[in-house]
Amino acid sequence: MIEIRPFDSLGKANFGWLNANHHFSFGHYMDPKRMAWGRLRVWNDDEIAPGKGFDPHPHRDMEIITYVREGAITHRDNMGNEGRTGAGDVQIMSAGSGVVHAEYNLEPTTTRIFQIWIMPDRQGVKPAWGAKAFPKEKREAGFEVLASGRPQDGGNGALPINVDGAVMAATLAKGQTLVQPLAAGRAAYIVPAKGVVTVNGHAAAARDGIAIRDEAEFAITASEDAELVMVEVAAD
Repeated sequence: MIEIRPFDSLGKANFGWLNANHHFSFGHYMDPKRMAWGRLRVWNDDEIAPGKGFDPHPHRDMEIITYVREGAITHRDNMGNEGRTGAGDVQIMSAGSGVVHAEYNLEPTTTRIFQIWIMPDRQGVKPAWGAKAFPKEKREAGFEVLASGRPQDGGNGALPINVDGAVMAATLAKGQTLVQPLAAGRAAYIVPAKGVVTVNGHAAAARDGIAIRDEAEFAITASEDAELVMVEVAAD
């Protein structure tokens, strides 16, 4: 099963300083058919105005991964962590037993991010935060694992998350094809940050969602240069 979710069909919310697009039900957007995709619960496509951001607010028992598409995001939390994550790089926050954090765009231009929430395997764990730069050259024509709690990814340099799943990214040049396996009982969700691709013949443009399950493998072909972000998790 491969389902394309066009960008124009996503939930919308515009607060002036924040232009948000929701792949799954979130905030005031509710669609019973788009509550989650396996353990993946939230994928927000956010544009944050310069000098603006999310004031301190709490989270618990959720793995929150932020992929910065353009600009940068600055994080602060009540654990004493503070850091700036730039375009193409990733930050993770395991909310666990509870954390209060804030995120701001302190840059002179609009910051664009994908913020991804995955339901954890264990609740009430000690909260944690981390960020890392991932040079795009390492993900040419193949998915690089950015954040993972899968046993097979131990020691590969990915940021740790508290779930049997992974967040990955790949860059494809126009005309390149990448074949990706998907094990039984697993689900994948892909969003092109840039470019146009086909997945087993289904066309998807930048910021469209591509929901995949019950496919032993799928072939991604770039119709133009493309940057892809993918989540792979348990299907149930």
